[in-house]
Parts: sequence; structure tokens; C-alpha cells
Amino acid sequence: DFRTGGNRVETPVIGILPGKIITEHLSFDIAPQDGDKRPDLTRDLVKIAVIERHGVNGNRATGFVRGFGLQKGAIGSTVCHDHHNIAVVGADYADMALAATRLAEIEGGFVVVEGGRVLAELALPVAGLMSLNSFEEVREGLVALRAAARSLGVVLEEPFLQLAFLALPVIPHLKITDMGMVDVDRFEIIP
Repeated sequence: DFRTGGNRVETPVIGILPGKIITEHLSFDIAPQDGDKRPDLTRDLVKIAVIERHGVNGNRATGFVRGFGLQKGAIGSTVCHDHHNIAVVGADYADMALAATRLAEIEGGFVVVEGGRVLAELALPVAGLMSLNSFEEVREGLVALRAAARSLGVVLEEPFLQLAFLALPVIPHLKITDMGMVDVDRFEIIP
């Protein structure tokens, strides 16, 4: 489910601007290997996937993002404006799959995964957006999540907030939804 096919080497890449919700619309040459464009950690090109989680259509879309600094593992979230599907960023497909599966098991929230195990998580069982726990417990969970993300190489101060806005297709310039990569400036899904 996390493969990105296609014959074209030229590939659109979401470029993160740290601390901002706008993104860059970058382009990198990523050659397919066995029909799949794989993450390239030397160029900070990791996979991003959005998985529809509301039982409407089962859509899944993949693409590439640059700026997380991720060197291993995966992070995932259901706080994904405005559709709140599952969004996963990862260097490893198996870890991306575990992150998505774990988010379903905890009824939404945030998760950090590496090497087939969950390093940190925060369940948000109220629509995948809110916790039933106290502010203090949620804060502790967020601190642990940020630390776990840093252990994967993530360089962003607020990686889960950045991830939430990568799927908001009304803020320029390049975003992703469960329907695919979206060129916001042209108001179109990239084929």
C-alpha cells in the first residue's frame, strides 16, 4: 500500500517550511526500482501516505515529503486537517504499516514506530482528535512523542503539527489527500 509507482523519474515532493503551514512544491528525480519509488534518506526524501479511515471509500495515496530529517521508522497521526484521515510519514514501509495499524487500534491519535515496535503513542479516542485524559497526561504524552520522533532523526520542533497540515489541500503549494498529491496553486490532483 505504500508503494509509489510510475515510469516518470521526475517526482513531485512536498517541501516543509519549518514552523509554517505553507509548503514548497519541489521536484526531484526518483528512479523507480522494481516498479516502486523508494525513500532516499541521503536526500531527506521520505514517504508520506494518507489512508481514508472513515469507511467511505478506502482510498490510499502516497507521495514524498522533504524536511522531516527522518532516518528510520515512521510517525503517524489522525489529526490531519480537515478530513482527519490517517497520515503516516516513514523511511520504512513495515513501520509505516505498523503506525497506521496502531492508530486504528487506539482509535486515533499520534504514534512513533521504529523497527517493528511502538516507541511512543498518544490515544485520541474522541473522533481521533481528542483525549479523555487530563491536560497534564496529554502534555506528558506529547513530550514523549516529540522525543521519540527526534530519536528517528526528526529535526522539526513540532513534527505532528507539521504533519497535520501536509494534508490540508487549501494551503499552498503542494499537499496530499487520500486522493493523491494536490497542486494547490492549480487546484488539481497530480496524476
